[in-house]
Parts: sequence; C-alpha cells; structure tokens
Amino acid sequence: MELASYADYAVRLVNSEEPDRGTDTLTSVDAVRALFGTPSRAASLSDESDLPRLRGVRVRLRGVFESAAEGDQVRAVDLLNSLMVEYPVSPLVSGHDDLNEAGQPRWHLHLADNAPTAAANFTAVACMGLAIHLTELGVDRLGICQATPCRNAYLDTSTNRSRRYCSDRCATRANVAAYRARKREEAQRAAQTLTVRG
Repeated sequence: MELASYADYAVRLVNSEEPDRGTDTLTSVDAVRALFGTPSRAASLSDESDLPRLRGVRVRLRGVFESAAEGDQVRAVDLLNSLMVEYPVSPLVSGHDDLNEAGQPRWHLHLADNAPTAAANFTAVACMGLAIHLTELGVDRLGICQATPCRNAYLDTSTNRSRRYCSDRCATRANVAAYRARKREEAQRAAQTLTVRG
C-alpha cells in the first residue's frame, strides 16, 4: 500500500463531523470501525473509549486542514508534528500476497497495526499518511471546502492545485448559487435602470 493513501484516514475522521451543520457521525463503536474502511486487528480493538479520543484528534486534525487552507503552513505542520509525536507509527516491510512476474513478493512499507487502542492506531496511520501527502505535494494541497455550509476537509490532487471543494456536488452547488446571485444582481440593476428612466 502506498503510504500517502493513508492520508484519506485523516480526511475521513475530520469529515465525520460537520460543525456548521451540527452533524456528527462518530457516535458508536461501529462508526469507529467504519473509519478503518476494511476489517483489521486495530479496527477490532474498537470500544467506547475510542470515541472521545478520536473526537479530540478530529479537532486537532481539522486545525491542520484549516491552517493549511488559511495559508499558515508553519502552524499546519506544527499541529501535525505534535500529533505524530503523541501517536508514533511502526513501519514494517511487507509483501502480503502481491507477487511479481517471477513469483517473488513485491516488498513495500506498511504501517503496523500494533498500537494498544483503535484510536491510537487510526491516529498514527492517519497522521503518517497526511505527513507524506504534505511533504510530497505541499501544505497547500490540504484544504477546507469553500461551499457554505460544508467545510469538509479534502486533499487536493489536481494537477494545477486548483481544487476548492470537497466534492463535485459541493462545486455544483456553489456554482449554481453564484449563477443565481449574478442573475439576481442583473435583475436588480435592470429594475434600477427602469426606475431611473421612468
């Protein structure tokens, strides 16, 4: 597995809450397990104690994304580093069942799921993935959706660093809202022009 892909863990955790909408899906042990995406030893450790831990990490990770979106790269990196110090990772060389043409394992780095709690494992993996994404692509590739009231986190993987929304749905909604606002403004100007002439 490519380690940068673990950055999606951070996005999933941050987006489990939408503060501006007052929604939070991180409300059960099943929700914690769902964050992992696939069954694993770490996911099987999930219990009620992981909920407040992950909620606390979620606030801190949102701070990383918000700082990056505001252009405060140093703060984003400092916040991420503090999480990585608190939640270290254990890398392992792994081959799994992925064999090359000669029948030999395709060796790659993998992050071990040997942390004592599901929350500790999830956080370590999410932060390492985010750190790799950030160092390979840049801090400006972490963003917060500009669609109101969304505010979801996203990873910008566009070739021209132009992503502003977390999804096509939010981009469409924002574009439609901007179009309607322009049409209202044009109608108001036209009405004012008729009033002045009349």
